[in-house]
Amino acid sequence: MRYRHEFAINAPLAAVVEFHSRSENMAAITPPPLIVQMRQAPPLLAEGSRMDFTLWAGPIPVPWASAIEAVTPYGFVDRQLEGPFETWVHQHSYVPLSDSVTLVRDEIQAELKRHPWWRLVGLAMWLGLPLLFAYRAWQTRRIIQQAAAAQP
Repeated sequence: MRYRHEFAINAPLAAVVEFHSRSENMAAITPPPLIVQMRQAPPLLAEGSRMDFTLWAGPIPVPWASAIEAVTPYGFVDRQLEGPFETWVHQHSYVPLSDSVTLVRDEIQAELKRHPWWRLVGLAMWLGLPLLFAYRAWQTRRIIQQAAAAQP
């Protein structure tokens, strides 16, 4: 299965990269009713970082662990090590459209697990990706642009 989403943000490349390098921002861009409970992650993501967290879908805990790979000045990959999918590879890409506008692109390749419960959980999550990424785009724009407006 493949999914792709992209949006432009009125922010320079450096601001977008810096925002996405902070593990704490994952919770900030995750829409309710999902809740991210970080178990372990470095404050700044880098090559070889590992993020361990639980996604709470209401009362249902979904444990997840990801490795951060292929870090460049224009993005990174997070690869699921443990979680609801058989495989999950999420490429985060940032393309400067100008000095003050950046395109954010998310591309995901995934396979569902065969286990009936995890297959159902993974399918529900997969079907929710359009809403998840629409919310992430809105929140990313809002947070980055508010931070920029607060700077002198």
